[in-house]
Amino acid sequence: MINAKIIAVNVKDIRFPTSLNRDGSDAMHTDPDYSCVYVTITTNSGHEGYGLTFTLGRGTEIVVQACKSLASIIRLRKLEWIYNDFAKFWRRLTSDSQLRWIGPEKGVIHLATAAIINALWDLWARIENKPVWKLLSDMTPKQLVSLIDFRYVKDIIEEHNARIILEERMKNREQQEKKLLKNGYPAYTTQVGWLGYSDQQLEDLCKKFLNSGYTAFKIKVGKNLEDDIRRCEVIRKVIGYGNKLMMDANQVWDVNEAIEWMKKLAKFKPVWIEEPTSPDDVIGHHEILNGLKPYGIGVATGEMCANRVMFKQFLRYHAISCCQVDSARIGGINEILAVYLMAHITNTPVCPHAGGIGLCEMVQHLQMWDYICLSQTTENRIIEFVDQQHEHFEDPVQIKKAHYMPPMSPGYSTKLKKESIINYTYPTGNYWQNKIAEEEKEETEEKCD
Repeated sequence: MINAKIIAVNVKDIRFPTSLNRDGSDAMHTDPDYSCVYVTITTNSGHEGYGLTFTLGRGTEIVVQACKSLASIIRLRKLEWIYNDFAKFWRRLTSDSQLRWIGPEKGVIHLATAAIINALWDLWARIENKPVWKLLSDMTPKQLVSLIDFRYVKDIIEEHNARIILEERMKNREQQEKKLLKNGYPAYTTQVGWLGYSDQQLEDLCKKFLNSGYTAFKIKVGKNLEDDIRRCEVIRKVIGYGNKLMMDANQVWDVNEAIEWMKKLAKFKPVWIEEPTSPDDVIGHHEILNGLKPYGIGVATGEMCANRVMFKQFLRYHAISCCQVDSARIGGINEILAVYLMAHITNTPVCPHAGGIGLCEMVQHLQMWDYICLSQTTENRIIEFVDQQHEHFEDPVQIKKAHYMPPMSPGYSTKLKKESIINYTYPTGNYWQNKIAEEEKEETEEKCD
């Protein structure tokens, strides 16, 4: 590690007007403006790191303030102090005796933690001149477990058995990396199924992604059963029954309602129902999973799972059949590695959530590390892909024949283009200033009428 220290932490509120076209809409979130809190860490050596956490518009300013509060912990710190014992630093960041009170390790403060930790990982990878997946994959088992704070999860995974698991897979790493570089990692798309899209949009998008090589598709459900049935019929008519269909309710149902609703959609042969009820209800997910087993329908969740402790419960009590980590919901890579290890121990496949600003860019690195170093398989594993806002990143995801191709540029693929920052910083960016001016003009004209 270079002899440098952090001299500045800049935090921005970046928002994109996706609600105008209902992009990202689902039964719970009907008008999302895909947004992010964007953190830039600057060192006295000239190196910079870029990190973010995903939000949906209003409320982003609250996460910005949390990031600014946490930034005081890392400002003027030497990089050696952080990276030489990253687990210890992660605990320092999440255990501030005053700031942790507004969590702990959940909600706004944990979203802010993710943005800072993601920026630190991007910085580290840029210093080492490697993409994050390669930085992780080149680490020894000892180095990998030293990144993780095992507090609260030692009853299922701790440093010793984590290290044994990773050591057992060392001999296959080189082979796995070669296969990854050649074939990429399989993807499925949610782009075809936003709830606010018309039936014609669904049909057209299914044809588009089918022609691009996709064999797995996801649709949003849960607002109106008759509409769900009709929309599933539209999708199945295009993709047939030889391809996979997943469903996502985004937490709108009670437990019994979820079971009964999905029984009526079972004829469309969904692989899973995602987020069928409250993201905190371990018992409810377990009951839904058992209730739908006779119909061959699995249960997936994780994009709003607060931390590794919640994941421990979902995984240990087999309440889900698919684990969906999110690269910005919990506290960054360090904590996510603990979830991957717990999923491995409980034989639960990880299919990460990736429908938001920068989530595809980040989570591909994590799943690729898993393929090389941990699970070493793509069986029942796949990465979500949403075709939105990638053009704003300097190193956007590269999809080839429905497969994520490994990013080769240094970092975590999280650096936004300067023009995107200038245009979409809220509320001072060019787009938002023009929008505010238009609204003020309309308001003045209405008063005059």
